[in-house]
Amino acid sequence: MRTTVRIRRAALVFTAIGALALTGCSDDGDGGKDTKGEGGSSKDTGTTPSVVLPKLDGEKISVAAVWTGPEQANFVKVLTEFEKRTGAKVTFVPAQDPIVNFLGTKIAGGQPPDVAMIPQVGAIKQAVEKKWAKPVGAEAKAQLTKNYSQVWQDLGAVDGNQYGVYFKAANKSLIWYNAKVFENAGASEAKTWKDFLATAETVSASGVTPVSVGGADGWTLTDWFENVYLSQAGPEKYDQLAQHKIKWTDPSVKDALTTLAQLFGKPSLIAGGADGALQTEFPASVTQTFTGGDQPKGGMVFEGDFVSINIAQTKAKVGTDAKVFPFPAVGAESPVVTGGDAAVILKDGKGAQALLTWLASTDAAKIWAEQGGFISPNKALDAAAYPNEVQRTMAKALIAAGDAVRFDMSDQAPQSFGGTPGKGEWKTLQDFLKNPKDIAGTQAKLESDAAKAYKS
Repeated sequence: MRTTVRIRRAALVFTAIGALALTGCSDDGDGGKDTKGEGGSSKDTGTTPSVVLPKLDGEKISVAAVWTGPEQANFVKVLTEFEKRTGAKVTFVPAQDPIVNFLGTKIAGGQPPDVAMIPQVGAIKQAVEKKWAKPVGAEAKAQLTKNYSQVWQDLGAVDGNQYGVYFKAANKSLIWYNAKVFENAGASEAKTWKDFLATAETVSASGVTPVSVGGADGWTLTDWFENVYLSQAGPEKYDQLAQHKIKWTDPSVKDALTTLAQLFGKPSLIAGGADGALQTEFPASVTQTFTGGDQPKGGMVFEGDFVSINIAQTKAKVGTDAKVFPFPAVGAESPVVTGGDAAVILKDGKGAQALLTWLASTDAAKIWAEQGGFISPNKALDAAAYPNEVQRTMAKALIAAGDAVRFDMSDQAPQSFGGTPGKGEWKTLQDFLKNPKDIAGTQAKLESDAAKAYKS
């Protein structure tokens, strides 16, 4: 069975997030501090590296990932520092979702990348079952033991063997909002789902459509569902559904879809209505919330800490123009869902093993952390590396959760169900966004697709 995990409901931490959103800290890349730190970049001098790497002069290593734009650029900075320290030459290979299909094509053609960044727990298991993935060596394991909670080690393991190094994590339970829109509307941050709907109506009455939804990317809709379901049904049910120990026709799924329909069933609350949302990709769902002056296309957008990357493509500043509050509680507590990307070796060798050792180190995590739009599961990373207080608090919340973290449900599922555009859960929830009245039909389709995927 796949490892399932939970984020502890750290009420104090999330209160801090809401408070920090009011501090006016800007996402200017350095937060007014020295970002050179210890051993994090080639600019560092006089510091001891946190990890010893072998000399790899002339060795070529390829790394495949689905990251694009700023995420790709920031990851390349991490790879560049690895090149400087080892003498290896690393090539970034742009991949497409679903990454298992992409890798399958590369492997069938005899050109697999040495390392792949895999964003689903289920996909790691598939890579192992297909005998693509190679075990992690002793040096990388030592870094994992030193720097990672057991839960993050377990997430990268299959049948007790370590195959993945989780490099990038995410807090996927946040509502980001346009501060000027809220101020003009007299709207306030919502603590409960009822409050959230009331806030949406308040923003709508001010003349701005309240919620921006990136429905063209089905994964955003799975995140909406998971947050509602985790808060409403509770963690035990969440685990059962994630492992398909209960069916998608279970009453708890009906309850969650009914709750979601309170938002999806009101086109006036969604930027562009359902049709518009289904044509809006995730990056645009963010940028259209923080552009357009006093009349943006949306007043709020739901997603993880990585939203700050897309906000950086606008003139808005995190903490002043763009603020954040925890996903509202549908049940007794606000939900917190996490996700992550793990490095997995496909072509074993000294270079690939050294790269995983590097990615498990504090030095590697620090490089991207300084750029923003990133949270590391590396518990040894000094939170001072993050560029602003909002991001530091999100990172501290993840680390403070320790072994009590809950991982994204769709990322635990077989990729054919939980991670494929135009199929499975992604497609069915897009259909649900278009027709939120058909709750029974949505449940039946989800169960039919899940049953096939978990049997295969």
